[in-house]
Amino acid sequence: MADVSAVVEVGLSAAVVTISNNRPVILCSDDHEMPAAHEVSAALSLPYGRFDPLKHRTLEMGLRLWVEAQTALRLGYVEQLYTFGDRGRAKSAMPTDDTHVISVGYLALTRQNGEQPENDWQYWYDFLPWEDWRSGKPPLIDQLIIPALREWAQSDKRSHPAYDLHQLPRLTRLRLAFGTDGIQWDEERVLERYELLYEAGLVREATIDGTVSPSAQLDELQRHTGKAMVFDHRRILATAIARLRAKLKYRPVIFELMPDCFTLTALQETVEAISGRHLHKQNFRRLVENAELVEPTGASLSQQRGRPAALYRFRRAVLEERPAPGLKVTLSQR
Repeated sequence: MADVSAVVEVGLSAAVVTISNNRPVILCSDDHEMPAAHEVSAALSLPYGRFDPLKHRTLEMGLRLWVEAQTALRLGYVEQLYTFGDRGRAKSAMPTDDTHVISVGYLALTRQNGEQPENDWQYWYDFLPWEDWRSGKPPLIDQLIIPALREWAQSDKRSHPAYDLHQLPRLTRLRLAFGTDGIQWDEERVLERYELLYEAGLVREATIDGTVSPSAQLDELQRHTGKAMVFDHRRILATAIARLRAKLKYRPVIFELMPDCFTLTALQETVEAISGRHLHKQNFRRLVENAELVEPTGASLSQQRGRPAALYRFRRAVLEERPAPGLKVTLSQR
């Protein structure tokens, strides 16, 4: 019998997130060990490193060690997201025909320390431009995305009910993911939206992976749907954004991105930057006060206009007082 065994390589990919000038940014690096030469050398990538079981006692330890070695960053909160190993989703990532790459994706939060070159940090909405609703619904959605997805969905004749989201009729998935036909936009469905665009061939990676055949029409559409990333890295980023948006509501992870002392305005702007939605100022302040997540420092910050703004800090005692101390914010429509 022929030997059909394959070598499996475990890679660790990290969506390292911080806030810079009220913009959520992710670390993109070209100083990493990528498996083999790939077809998208001009595309950006998340930091990537191989897991070495002889050197790394755990996957997370391996992640922290190589990120610190490559970037001089000390990671704060780290959470494993998902294991990405689909064949065909990143075929150019396979070093040889006998090697299958499994990538374990992570979300990692850090505070910017000024040591990284500016161009290493990339604005995350440049990769997923339809996710930023802070100034209202992005025109891209109605002008390009929805019409293209509706046309793609028309070729799907399935109408039977299904329990797996990916087995639902395409039009149903479109309504749920992008909030059409009276369904409200759900800021946590980031990965579902990206997957729909990938399957419909509306993002560059679908052409690179051979999921769809290249054409002038698709090329024009893909030019407007964000920067491409190598392999499955934009998929990992979408997963990280979805997880962080959900986490805000029941864990105080937002304070991993805040300085030790901050104003309530700065806190609101950071929550808005991550959620991609505008928040009602007074409602947000009442929510923060009622949740008792912060405490005043007694100091204030001078401003160019108006009175000095009071400075606050995270009230760590809340971690011992209740199991889910998050910001269950109400996201306003614009």
